[in-house]
Amino acid sequence: MSSKSNIYFGSCSWKYDSWKGLVYPHFDKINYLEEYAKQYRSVEVDQWFWALFAPGSPPALPKLKDIEEYNAATPRDFKFTIKAPNSVSLTHHYPRYTGGKMAENEYFLSPELWGKFIDSLGALKEKTGAVILQFEYLNKQKMPAQSIFLKKLEDFFTAIPRDVPVAVETRNPYYLNKEFFTFLHDQELIPVFLQGYYMPPVFPVIEKFRNLLPKSMIIRLHGPDRQGMEEKTNGVWNKIIAPKDEELQNLARLLGVLSEAGTEVYVNVNNHYEGSAPITIQKIETLMGAGA
Repeated sequence: MSSKSNIYFGSCSWKYDSWKGLVYPHFDKINYLEEYAKQYRSVEVDQWFWALFAPGSPPALPKLKDIEEYNAATPRDFKFTIKAPNSVSLTHHYPRYTGGKMAENEYFLSPELWGKFIDSLGALKEKTGAVILQFEYLNKQKMPAQSIFLKKLEDFFTAIPRDVPVAVETRNPYYLNKEFFTFLHDQELIPVFLQGYYMPPVFPVIEKFRNLLPKSMIIRLHGPDRQGMEEKTNGVWNKIIAPKDEELQNLARLLGVLSEAGTEVYVNVNNHYEGSAPITIQKIETLMGAGA
């Protein structure tokens, strides 16, 4: 566990049998989240992201029993970074639900649906580090211009209560510009930096826009090849398959600077990044302790 109180290390989800011996004891019946929370101070929740289905179908919302279970399993100072339902963040339905046709999502940036989602979090609202609005890559058909996207976001954030911290992640590399970070700054939104897929490395982006960044941010380590990692690991996430030591050295140095500046940083590590999120977190903490 990091000694830097403003740096929160956590994984993307937590229920992995192959973490037994790394995070969990070798028991058959264990409360995974309760054991996880003994080692880490935060976790990313993506189970409520997949909420939009065929046009006309009601979006899914968190179930009360899950909220109560997660709240009971974690201490009061534990933090969840929660991906908002894609029913709010998708401009269009997935083609697999529409026979390949483009169909607008009637719930896109719906203040009403957002309110229902936030209300459904119940007791977890007190433990929410941020709710992440993750926007997929938006081509010109889905979003003609970045200016239109930012105006839609502005209207949305004007209409909703801000009773939990909100973070924004874009999958459009060319959106990572002064206009975007100025908007986030002015709206008091948390930027999400994604290391992986087809996005540019997070380090130069953070450095370039440091003067516009707030005192809180999220860094998500995902890596470039999710499918390839699935094939290499067969879903067993207990060792490093694709080491990224140079990236981690850069990250450790960056986190040291941000920590000294008093910036709150959530570092959400995916198994697909190197092959095992717990081992990756351990590597970063070791590098930070060594002053990398």
